Amino acid sequence: MREAPASAQLIEAFANTVDVELGTDELETPSGLAAWLVAHGLLDRDRRIDPDDHTLCLRLRTGIREELGINVGDTADAALLARADEALRELPVLISVRGGGGQDSRDGVLSPAPDLPPIRKALAHLAIAWSELTLAGEAGRLKRCAEHSCAWVFWDVSKNRSRRWCSMRVCGNRAKARRHTAKQASATTRSAPTQRAETPERPAAAEQTTSPERTPGPEQTASPERTASAHQEAPPASRAPRS
Repeated sequence: MREAPASAQLIEAFANTVDVELGTDELETPSGLAAWLVAHGLLDRDRRIDPDDHTLCLRLRTGIREELGINVGDTADAALLARADEALRELPVLISVRGGGGQDSRDGVLSPAPDLPPIRKALAHLAIAWSELTLAGEAGRLKRCAEHSCAWVFWDVSKNRSRRWCSMRVCGNRAKARRHTAKQASATTRSAPTQRAETPERPAAAEQTTSPERTPGPEQTASPERTASAHQEAPPASRAPRS
């Protein structure tokens, strides 16, 4: 089992600040974003975040989540990816010959540009984590669950990177059950015959009782068998099968 590196853990936590299934978003407000950055050691203390920085962060998160969906076969929205790239261009980083060359203890070979304000420096650390994960060839293990009602981001520990759901027991079975139901419904639709509503024919016995040639005269008495047959009800029309 391959453990997720620190960069993957940070991006995973960042992407999962939105919970599709519960309909919650930790970064919905600027104050929520500030609290999250502090909690993950990207900001030294709670600071005021202006709307532009808040929007930039959300654009970055949305683009990353779109990219992670590609790893399970989803098609990403190109416009959302482009907006995330625009956000990254506003978070410049420096490359150092030696790791830890920056003033921040978190700095490595890559570090935020020194002239960035505190909030953007914090966001630049997210950009660095994504860069490290991508350059190491490990971004393919970080995936957005293929069950769209879940969409939780997870680290794929399988040897061949074949997992598509965050939980096979929950999301995997849910998706398989839905496909099975759809397959059965499709098969039923194809096999069901098209029926036309028809008026049932009147029994021959009933016709015979009204035929002038066979109407018994005063001296004749209809046979018991024919009389009983004349009073039989017509069979009910057939019911169309339910899909």
